[in-house]
Amino acid sequence: MRRFVEGEDRNQQALLPASLEDYIDEENSVRVVDAFIDELNLIELGFDGVKPKATGRPAYHPSTLLKIYLYGYLNSIQSSRRLEREARRNVELMWLTGRLAPDFKTIADFRKDNGPAIQAVCAQFVDLCRELGLFVRAIAAIDGARFKAVNARIKNFTKGKLKRRIDQVEASITHYLNALDNADREEVVAEEKVASMQEKLAGMKAKLAELKLREAEVLASPHHQVSLTDPDSRSMATSHDIGMVGYNVQSAVDTEHHLIVSHEVSNIVSDKAHLSRQAAKAKTAMGRDTLDVYADRGYFSGVEIVACKANGVTAFAPKPLTSNSRAAGRYGKDEFTYIASENVYRCPAGERLTYRFENVEDGRTLHSYWTTKCETCHLKPRCTTGNMRRVKRWEHESVIDEMLDQLGKRDAMTIRRRTVEHPFGTIKAWMGATHFLMKGLKNVQTEMSLSVLAYNIKRMIAIMGAKQLIAAIKAA
Repeated sequence: MRRFVEGEDRNQQALLPASLEDYIDEENSVRVVDAFIDELNLIELGFDGVKPKATGRPAYHPSTLLKIYLYGYLNSIQSSRRLEREARRNVELMWLTGRLAPDFKTIADFRKDNGPAIQAVCAQFVDLCRELGLFVRAIAAIDGARFKAVNARIKNFTKGKLKRRIDQVEASITHYLNALDNADREEVVAEEKVASMQEKLAGMKAKLAELKLREAEVLASPHHQVSLTDPDSRSMATSHDIGMVGYNVQSAVDTEHHLIVSHEVSNIVSDKAHLSRQAAKAKTAMGRDTLDVYADRGYFSGVEIVACKANGVTAFAPKPLTSNSRAAGRYGKDEFTYIASENVYRCPAGERLTYRFENVEDGRTLHSYWTTKCETCHLKPRCTTGNMRRVKRWEHESVIDEMLDQLGKRDAMTIRRRTVEHPFGTIKAWMGATHFLMKGLKNVQTEMSLSVLAYNIKRMIAIMGAKQLIAAIKAA
């Protein structure tokens, strides 16, 4: 007696073959993809080819290709060649497309040619979530992450990289020149060895000339770096010392259901310039009149925080400890207490620093405070190396003080970390080791929109279930 489950004979004839519908259960995510895309107005969204041409070979409908891509990103299949293979063998894709199997070039061109429309589809799903009342809590977390571009580190050049590489090549040239000099002094030297060293020396000189030309190109570029494979990508620092060549992906995630409400791909390395823009996009996407946003200390910027407040957004971000005085072992500015009612600062010694004048630095109006009692103060060595300690206060610093005071009363950073970092980790795991597959900023924006849309759909299935989500999509 056999004690294993037996499969069917491959040669067994089926008189009544099962339909594709029988293979797809009611809670399968592929049914959500089908229902969502069927409800879209592809013409309004800007897709090409919705209206067929009167002549020529019939084309695939954009909805079919969009379904293929969304299914692919839901299942970590981003490559057009892999999607071509899956369309021929994957039962779920056969059900979704009606057994259509476009070639990889047709699939790839659809993603390349319909970037803005695909990004609009991602935004429309966020609109659906808002209409379903999922953004009741007006709180979002903002963060940025580095995603790898299709550009090896060796194919990216910055001033620092070029200097190190030029120094290495020049050291190699010096080494070969010294070796040739030593060979000339020796009585017996193999000609092959001399010829080999001369060949290597010529190669190093050619490499040096190439690097000098590349250095001029880098200095002439606006960002002082050049990427050969993907010109829009940039060298970016990461938590590891090695860094990467890629893009800075920004996202805002609602803290209640962990849905990505807005995102953007940028080649600006610093997060600091993105705070007010991302906060405004999140506020619009969530349909709120006011919004609280949590960000890490990399986003701290007085100008950005004030810009957020002017737009009805209260931004919370810890202030980095970058005081030069504190680094040198002296008192930092945070140890001077501002007394708003008297417009004075109280120093650690208890003296009052009074307002003196205002000036403009880097477009910001600053107020200066000091006292004339520094010379006789016993704490002066721990306070300043000059004649007196001066404290400058920005005209909008009360907004920063209020934010920091409220931040100390909230568990904002814990909420931010558990809200916004998980989506990035999940999406990177889906993408695999290479992250983006396309080149150019506009193309990677499309890739990111597909990943975000897939993530949000999976989150909504987890929250509501496939059947209820399909019913909500059709009722919207």
